[in-house]
Amino acid sequence: MDMKKDIFFQLSQNAAERMAERFGTPLLVLSLEQIEKNYRFLKKHLPRVQLYYAIKANPHQRILELLRDLGSCFDVASDGEIRTLAAMGIDGERLIYANPIKTGGGLQACCDVGVHKMTFDSESEIVKMAQGCPGATVLLRIRIDNSSAHVDLNKKFGVGRERAVELLQAAQAAGLDAAGVCFHVGSQTMNADPYLNALDLAREIFEEAAAAGMQLRILDIGGGFPIPEPKVRFNLKEMLKQINARLDEDFPNVEIWAEPGRFMCGTAVNLITSVIGVTERGGQPWYFLDDGLYGTFSGVIFDQWDFKLISFKEGEEVEATFAGPSCDSLDIMFRGKLTVRQEVGDLLLVPSCGAYTSASATTFNGFSKANFIVWEDLKDEIEPQPQAAMVG
Repeated sequence: MDMKKDIFFQLSQNAAERMAERFGTPLLVLSLEQIEKNYRFLKKHLPRVQLYYAIKANPHQRILELLRDLGSCFDVASDGEIRTLAAMGIDGERLIYANPIKTGGGLQACCDVGVHKMTFDSESEIVKMAQGCPGATVLLRIRIDNSSAHVDLNKKFGVGRERAVELLQAAQAAGLDAAGVCFHVGSQTMNADPYLNALDLAREIFEEAAAAGMQLRILDIGGGFPIPEPKVRFNLKEMLKQINARLDEDFPNVEIWAEPGRFMCGTAVNLITSVIGVTERGGQPWYFLDDGLYGTFSGVIFDQWDFKLISFKEGEEVEATFAGPSCDSLDIMFRGKLTVRQEVGDLLLVPSCGAYTSASATTFNGFSKANFIVWEDLKDEIEPQPQAAMVG
């Protein structure tokens, strides 16, 4: 598929320069049209799947409002996320508390706003859910081995196959609605195999549960759908085709959910950042930017992401180090990254930085977070379209 055409938002040089001049840098530019494209893409290629947007990826108010209006459901992991969505008028029935380890505040928020769906992977959670939200609909999170994932999400959560039915029965005995299982194959999964292996495991659990007298009815396939990144190739349409075919074959009468985060927002945001310092250390140029590890580039650490840097200059590329504006020596984003030589005042454009970036940014050292601008609010002014000639 043409990833750039279908799910990739990127500002032109003219737009980036005009917006930097008007609003200053660092500046994050969000395309709501791209968010909607990404949502509709998944709905088209996974037609049976109810999407629960993982708002931890990017909880920007305009993203949440758009997805609310499109009919999306939401994956939440804390009382803060639950109450944020409730304050927007989103019914608790559209939320799943998908944190296998819940706080007392989170369970209280569920009761307050009517969240009845949640996940678990241990006996201790059964007790907490039964006491805090009696009768809740619960899904057991199972562990999936996928060493190829960009971020392995099974190191912390997920129960082994051998205990699955035992825990489902324990949840049922505690008065909970033990309705199914969920899994997450890990972030940026580049082919369908890990999903298909996970679906095989889920089918075995469904069959074993049926033999024990439990009719499971919900399967949550998590997220992990990939977005473009440097030096990586994949065929997303083919991946989803294989996943969808397996769902139809093995789970024809089961309700299917998914929890995409990065896929929904990752390609919808660009960062415009400026070079604020230039020096040379160890025989290599160093470029200091007005955004860094403690800001939008927090994804370098927390998400292990290799961001693409686009320069609007031409010339021979050299290896360089890029650092952030803080006085902390940890604040170095890239070493040995190829770039055209930069000068103070030059702009760099960073596409595909909508997921796990601004969401984990801080104000360390007194530096403000990058401002957010919605592209559709200004695009007709920044890049006006030519008017059709009048005839007659």
